[in-house]
Amino acid sequence: MASRQRPEMSPPTSRRRHSGVTLAEVIVASALLAIAIAPLLKALTAAQIEDRAIERKSWSLLLAQQELEGIRARCLRQYGACYRVSSRAIRDGYLCTVADDGHPSLRTVTVSVGLDQNNDGRLSASEVEVSLSTRLAR
Repeated sequence: MASRQRPEMSPPTSRRRHSGVTLAEVIVASALLAIAIAPLLKALTAAQIEDRAIERKSWSLLLAQQELEGIRARCLRQYGACYRVSSRAIRDGYLCTVADDGHPSLRTVTVSVGLDQNNDGRLSASEVEVSLSTRLAR
């Protein structure tokens, strides 16, 4: 009769190796991830705020240039007219204020544009994004 040989078995050990991660390792990894992500989120938030400010200034500049060109065109026909305007709505919450010194031969016109951030219908000094000045001669 053929004798069967039993496979050799290793003696039982008191510590077995388990694959996986311990709770402590998960907590440490999570803490490191949170520490690394916090400055990144802060930088992204600051970049978004700066982006909005640049967009407001760009729109204000474009609208101020358009307003100034309109005044120059009207001035060719009606030099004596007064071009003063106070907090006129232009577009999408942007307001325009025009100052005109009314000089009879060489007048100074200043156009100020900004976003009405507090929605009061008035363009305050803190809301002005762009001011453009020009001189118009007869």
